[in-house]
Order: sequence, then C-alpha cells, then structure tokens
Amino acid sequence: MELKLIDDQGNVKSTMVASDDLFAREYNESLIHQLVTAYQANARQGTRAQKGRSEVAKSTRKPWRQKGTGRARAGMASSPLWRGGGKIFPASPDENFTQKINRKMYRAGFCSILSQLVREDRLAVVEDLSIEAPKTRILAGKLKGMGFDRVLIITHDLDDNLYLSSRNLPNALVLDVTEADPVSLIRFPKVVLTVGAVKKFEEVLA
Repeated sequence: MELKLIDDQGNVKSTMVASDDLFAREYNESLIHQLVTAYQANARQGTRAQKGRSEVAKSTRKPWRQKGTGRARAGMASSPLWRGGGKIFPASPDENFTQKINRKMYRAGFCSILSQLVREDRLAVVEDLSIEAPKTRILAGKLKGMGFDRVLIITHDLDDNLYLSSRNLPNALVLDVTEADPVSLIRFPKVVLTVGAVKKFEEVLA
C-alpha cells in the first residue's frame, strides 16, 4: 500500500510504502461499531445514582384512609407512582459499563479504520511535524497553510511545543501513537501521521 506524503503546503510530493495488513484491510463495519461502542462504554465512570422508595425524604404515614374517600388507595408518599417518589429500579453508583474486546479484534478493527481512511482520502503522511516555539498562532498558521480545517495529528514522539500549541485549537488534536483511539480517528475528517508514527503502527498492529 502506498500512502501520500505531503509537504508543508499540503501538496503531495511523493509516496511511501506501508503495510497492507495495516492500510489495505477490508472494511468491517460491525467490528468497528463494536470497537467504538466498547471504547465509549469503558470511558464511563458509572457514578450516577438514583434513590429508591426507602431513600427519598418522604413520610411513611398513610396519606389518607384506605376506604371512603373516593380516591385510589395509597400507602405512602414515597411510592414510585407518585411525583417525587422513589425509583422502581434505581441506578447504583457502582454500576460497571465495561465491555471486553479481545486483542486481535481491537487490532483488526483499528486497522480497518485506518484502511477506510486511506480509501476515503482522509489520511496523509508528513515527514515530521514540529514547531520552534509553543505558540498556538504558529501551529494554526501551519495547519492553514497545509489546507487542514479539522485535523487529528498522530506523532511517533510527542513534542512539547506541538502539544502545548494545540491545546487552544478546538479543531485540532495532537496524540502520540500509544494514545490514538478509534473514536478520534472516526471523528476528525482529516488524519495526519508522521513517518515515524506509520512505522510505529506497523510494529504494534501489523
């Protein structure tokens, strides 16, 4: 598989040969869906909590007598049928949302995403991407010159200047190869890899 190698102006200057196992894999929609769903589920903290009928601050006194009022019988105001009453099946704060993904499935799904990005012409490779000072203005100008509006940048060695410059850019995200995730790859319309990142992906995934 040949990947486009672009320069600082976003023009294709050459190509580089990459692994077919990584960038020429068949598109597997169901596997990618399972991968993204599991990644988002594993990011949930599970700290939500609701109160049952025994936990709400309501009196246990019977609201009115059982018979003779013409109204429906009621035992206490904490009933789940009442407004302000407890939940029937309350969510517990220690709920576990994690989903297990096998290592082979994760690698295959990740490679399928990268391959689809290549087919859709959403992935490009640069020799290196670094800036001389941690200035947001410098990085914004560089990305604009390369023709990128919303972009995900994955490097093999995260540079402090590059990372600090990207934090105030809402449409740019800089990640190391070890921090790359399937949700970010799908979310951004353009993905830029350094040559070192491609080689590191080949070592880890191929």
